[in-house]
Amino acid sequence: MCRNIKTLHNFEPPATEDEIQAAALQYVRKVSGSQKPSKANEAVFERAVDEISAITSRLLAELVTTASPRDREVEAARARARAEKRFGRAA
Repeated sequence: MCRNIKTLHNFEPPATEDEIQAAALQYVRKVSGSQKPSKANEAVFERAVDEISAITSRLLAELVTTASPRDREVEAARARARAEKRFGRAA
């Protein structure tokens, strides 16, 4: 999976439409192999992002879990700790 695509399910507060759109954009970029589509492919690229966003929103709305929602702040702190351990402290 692309490192820029983050888990969106089971967070409090729930994922926003902007987060879902960003994940869809990263997915389409990864699959297509291009950061920015050519003019000839721009409409297809944007349509794919919109369709994947809609499907992702529906998926997140319909998933069921018995686990407690995760806290975004706690998960962000864990990610920073992993990055610091892996790359060292930022200057």
